[in-house]
Amino acid sequence: MNVVFLDRDGVINEYPGNGRYVTSRVDFKFIPGSIEGIRKLHHKGFKLFVVSNQAGVAKGIYSRQDLEGINQKMLQQLKRKEAFLSGVYYCLHRSDANCGCRKPKTGLLEQAVSETNISFGSSFFIGDSFSDMETARNFGAQPILVLSGKEKIANRSNWGFEPDYVCDNLLLAAHYLCSHYLK
Repeated sequence: MNVVFLDRDGVINEYPGNGRYVTSRVDFKFIPGSIEGIRKLHHKGFKLFVVSNQAGVAKGIYSRQDLEGINQKMLQQLKRKEAFLSGVYYCLHRSDANCGCRKPKTGLLEQAVSETNISFGSSFFIGDSFSDMETARNFGAQPILVLSGKEKIANRSNWGFEPDYVCDNLLLAAHYLCSHYLK
């Protein structure tokens, strides 16, 4: 079984901007094609997990209940389009908390795998930041950078390493994975 870990902001939904957060259900807007990308991966047999840092909760910018509402909206809209996730995992800590679940550490990925008790072959991490790429590398997943959020191709000379794949968005990453990695 192949596993895909997905960052949320900038991969599934519109990136709010540096230092900004998606704070309510109203602020959550899917990136065009992201639902189709999730559906495509799901129907090809990939197990999909969202893993996202959401420090805005610890900073008091939005509440855990607000985050739950955003998550419910995302899952409901995905379900209506037959796009399913196996789990959603958030780190609610600030960067100075030094927790094991904040990316680029791998605690959220490890939690997803252990709670679902799956054994997997290949794993991939689709993210929009270089921190996501570091998370992938730290976990042993293949890093796939999408340019629909934080990171831009113009910054390539500043990357610590080259991701395995660079795609414009989640839908194109899904097309690639579905045509090259079958279950």
